[in-house]
Amino acid sequence: MVVGGPNHRTRPRRRRGQSAGGRRHRASLRHYRTPETDPTGTRRPASPTRATPDPRGVAVKRPSSLAVRTTALCLAVAGVMALVAGGIAVRLVSTASRELTQQTLADQADVVAAQLADSPRIGRRLQQILEGQGVSVVRRGAGGGVVGDDPAAVQAARRAGITRVTATRPLHGSARVGGSVLLVEGRVIEGQRVIALVGEVATAKGTGRRLIGNVVFALGIGLLVASGAGWLLARRLAGPLRRTAAVASAMSHGRRDLRVPPEGPRELVEVGESINALANALAHSEARQREFLLSISHELRTPLTAVSGFAESLADGVVTGDEVPEVGRVIGQEAGRLNRLVSDLLDLARLGADDFRLDLVDVDLTVLVAESARVWQSRCAAEGVPFFVDAPDHPVPVHTDPRRLRQVVDGLAENALRVTPAGAPIVFALRAVPGAAVLEVRDGGPGLSDEDYQEAFARGVLRSRYAGVRPVGTGIGLALVHGLVTRMGGAVEAGPAPEGGARFTVTLPLAPPGDQVTQPLPVAR
Repeated sequence: MVVGGPNHRTRPRRRRGQSAGGRRHRASLRHYRTPETDPTGTRRPASPTRATPDPRGVAVKRPSSLAVRTTALCLAVAGVMALVAGGIAVRLVSTASRELTQQTLADQADVVAAQLADSPRIGRRLQQILEGQGVSVVRRGAGGGVVGDDPAAVQAARRAGITRVTATRPLHGSARVGGSVLLVEGRVIEGQRVIALVGEVATAKGTGRRLIGNVVFALGIGLLVASGAGWLLARRLAGPLRRTAAVASAMSHGRRDLRVPPEGPRELVEVGESINALANALAHSEARQREFLLSISHELRTPLTAVSGFAESLADGVVTGDEVPEVGRVIGQEAGRLNRLVSDLLDLARLGADDFRLDLVDVDLTVLVAESARVWQSRCAAEGVPFFVDAPDHPVPVHTDPRRLRQVVDGLAENALRVTPAGAPIVFALRAVPGAAVLEVRDGGPGLSDEDYQEAFARGVLRSRYAGVRPVGTGIGLALVHGLVTRMGGAVEAGPAPEGGARFTVTLPLAPPGDQVTQPLPVAR
């Protein structure tokens, strides 16, 4: 390698602190405008002026605007209509011009024949006048000979049939001679004598050109009007669309206070209403998420504070002797509470994922409800709450995940026990209906309002409404129940219970007849 050669000397010097990648980055920015402010007052990112680079680094041409496309479409439609109308107009004008020339020539032939019949001496003078108008005169003598000053006119008269003209059969015809169409009008003067007037169709071309010119001018004006109307229409459509796009762009950057004004055609108004509905839904959802995070942070902080406090007490030697086992038991309880909360959060987050696992088998709900009832009967007895089970004595088979279904039953039972006062009942009810199994968890607690029943399975809604009014949980239990039941192919709904509290109903499809039923094991909570 030669240092200091020609190639080395001609290499451009790089500024201090400037890399080649930086220069390429700044060069690519030249294709972009500086950040602009949209009509809503939100600064939006710089938009490309000519080309937009795709992820592979290849410049992609931006599509034309709606205004340009609409105007081009209007011009194309108007142009096609102009061409079609112009072609029809030209044909109509040409036909009308020829018929007018033929009629004029016929009238002249009638006048000339009448004058020659009255005064044969004025024939030469009439011929000069007619020739001055571009009309040739051809005669047929008594002997049948055809003569005239213009050979082409004579030939046209022969072809048109001047030899067959009689007093009762005048000549109305035309003939093509030398590439030109000649019109012929023949009349009998006296006896066998016939006079024919021959005129070119070109004699009417002046009038035809003027008519066609007027038509073309009118079509041109129509084309200009169509282009202007198309441009105005495009601007009227593009304006609301641009404002809608500006609001959507601002929403993507976190703005939730902007709305699309109802303007433009009905379709654009509907698009704006959809954007506004989306903004309202996003604002509502984000508000719920904030409330949910606040409630979860509180639920996490409580056991963490207890564990941390007791751990510090143990480390500092404050707790000694017989107090150590009790402190250990409290730490274990709080750790278990924290573990259940984290597990519920993970399950709730994974419900929408494709890798959420369900071990589906055929399960006898009668056995599952009985096993769950043994656990909750003892817990209810400790709280002074009567517990009842209403289930059939025959199998109720369903195809589901027994561990997840037991998690659903335990979640509903824990929610019921939390709000049910001593002396009020809790009921597990199971029944089979055509094609489905119905499991109910009912309580004699304070119940919910109609609005609460509609939003009972939304995360954190009931907790935010009843915090400080009645005992509440983490705000994710019922949401997890709804997600699990839905993933297992069932449905869950909330409503009033005959015991005075709330009723939560889980419906699952029955297993096909003949399948082997797996006996589920109890799931400890």
